[in-house]
Amino acid sequence: MAGILYVVATPIGNLNDMTPRGIQVLKDVDLIAAEDTRNTMKLLAHFDIHTPMTANHKFNEHTAVSGLLSKLLEGKNIAVVSDAGTPCINDPGYVLIKAAAKAGVQVIGVSGACAAVTAVSASGLCADTFRFMGFFPREKKDALAITDRIKNADKDLYIFYESPKRIKDTMKIIADELPTAEAALCNDLTKAHERIYRGTPAEVLAELEANPNAEKGEYALLFYYDPGETTREPEDGDNAISLEALLVDCIVKNGCTMKEAIAALAADKGIEAGKKEIYAASLNLKELF
Repeated sequence: MAGILYVVATPIGNLNDMTPRGIQVLKDVDLIAAEDTRNTMKLLAHFDIHTPMTANHKFNEHTAVSGLLSKLLEGKNIAVVSDAGTPCINDPGYVLIKAAAKAGVQVIGVSGACAAVTAVSASGLCADTFRFMGFFPREKKDALAITDRIKNADKDLYIFYESPKRIKDTMKIIADELPTAEAALCNDLTKAHERIYRGTPAEVLAELEANPNAEKGEYALLFYYDPGETTREPEDGDNAISLEALLVDCIVKNGCTMKEAIAALAADKGIEAGKKEIYAASLNLKELF
């Protein structure tokens, strides 16, 4: 009689999110197929789990599948885990799970943390439907191909993962190509210093530029885009972008000091605010950071 293949979700940052069922399954199975055994070893040590492991990552999963499948057909129970979150959601596991299902092996999902779903639930964006797109493309031409595709699609919520080193460049592309989107940028979800940036892509980018710790942690980028929506014209007393964001944008683009940025905005006839209001906005930035 064949064994069972368990697909076990693990925490994305907070170890308290590991479910009792997940812990028990990892203790009871005969083998754990882990994306990185060194990383999973820390999880097992924390929960006093002593089950043997084997590597099952994107570089070896096509060669490892036959040996793992043989063990399952011999009656061994195996749990597949990724470094964090739910396997197969932009993580290894698909090759083994597909082979097991095709061979008639029972596959059981053990639910738990998933960064994409956690981000959706906390985003405050319309999530009647959504599209998970994996990591945002690294190459500029591929990124523009994605944004062009989104421009010509139905309105929807889009989810991408992104690294801290590329997040500013990615937000710049979104701000340039999809300026009317509603964005929620989630950083280090479930961890002690988690943060969600909300607003237009330009506003989120301005907050990132103003945060000296922006290039730390992992990011989930969500934005709701309606191709039929156009940029709202500012009304009297209403700036489309806050003075704080404009100050940060001026400093970053021109490499100037805060004092110089204040003077530049005050001299800009397109800014419906006086020097005192702009100076007050600069003080707000100092309080925030």
